[in-house]
Amino acid sequence: MTSQATEHDDRPEALLDSMSRRIGILELDLGGRAVVTEAATGAYATTAVIAALAGAKVNACARDTASHGTAREAIEATRALARLAGVEDRITFSFGVPDEVLWRCDILTNSGRIRPITATHVRLMPKSAVIALMFEAWEFRDGDIDRNACRDRGIRIVAVNERHPDVAVFPFLGPLCVLQLSEAGLDVPGCAVAVLCDNPFAPHLLEGLDHAGARATLFLTPEALGAGPWHAVVLALTPDGAPLGAADLSAIAARAPGALVTQFWGDVDRKAASALAIRIAPSAAPAAGHMGILLNRLGHEPIVRLQAGGLKAAEIVLSGRELESGGIAELVT
Repeated sequence: MTSQATEHDDRPEALLDSMSRRIGILELDLGGRAVVTEAATGAYATTAVIAALAGAKVNACARDTASHGTAREAIEATRALARLAGVEDRITFSFGVPDEVLWRCDILTNSGRIRPITATHVRLMPKSAVIALMFEAWEFRDGDIDRNACRDRGIRIVAVNERHPDVAVFPFLGPLCVLQLSEAGLDVPGCAVAVLCDNPFAPHLLEGLDHAGARATLFLTPEALGAGPWHAVVLALTPDGAPLGAADLSAIAARAPGALVTQFWGDVDRKAASALAIRIAPSAAPAAGHMGILLNRLGHEPIVRLQAGGLKAAEIVLSGRELESGGIAELVT
């Protein structure tokens, strides 16, 4: 694991350099494209600015959120970053997602302040437009986008290959897991950590934990979990529409008594966990299908890579280029 995945520089100059560097690496070119995305705070303010730096005309949509600031704060943060980058004139702002910006968009991003993308949104979009996901195709959440409406209208949903070397977001997962454990009070070096993971996150989680000095072991299911002693159990199981319930949690409680359980990804029946006296972090449950800790906790770099990669995937599909196996772009079917 490189230090690049664990260290970050919060200086504005570093953020501008990160965006410019990623646009260059990806050869991101959105000249002549209309992009509808979110106005946001923190690292997520980069999405609209990256698109503008790549030549797009951007509409950045804002709305109030409970944990990431108000709509006005999002607009102010995005505008300030755009001004710093010299692209303020390429971005317009709105409260909500106006019909007229959907009529002429080429790319609509599946961003937090825009989703859910409903059948109403889809009907307003040109048939040539694409919806850009900022994650891989197998991570698709049905609650985010009306997939049937997209199929009916022929709107393509484009995912980004986060493991592609020009994107390289997955190497940040290990440090993110270590951070979550540390924040929950675990002194990670020397600890025995069971990783329950049935998806491509697994090697990156194991590598990050090993790099931090933990003794990490992978198990695919709670029933396969070997008897401890375990200091912690990391849950990173692909959400399947139903939370991890009493039976699976009982298996964890029996094989890892007293262990800290972290909800890295995947849904958990918190009432069942409490009844079994399982100590689970974070204390507040993430939304269904969402991660228990976000990549922006590691600074702007993984977010810049992810957002630029998602926009590049959309660019590739819009250009009509053939999609390569293992390439940056993949269509959600």
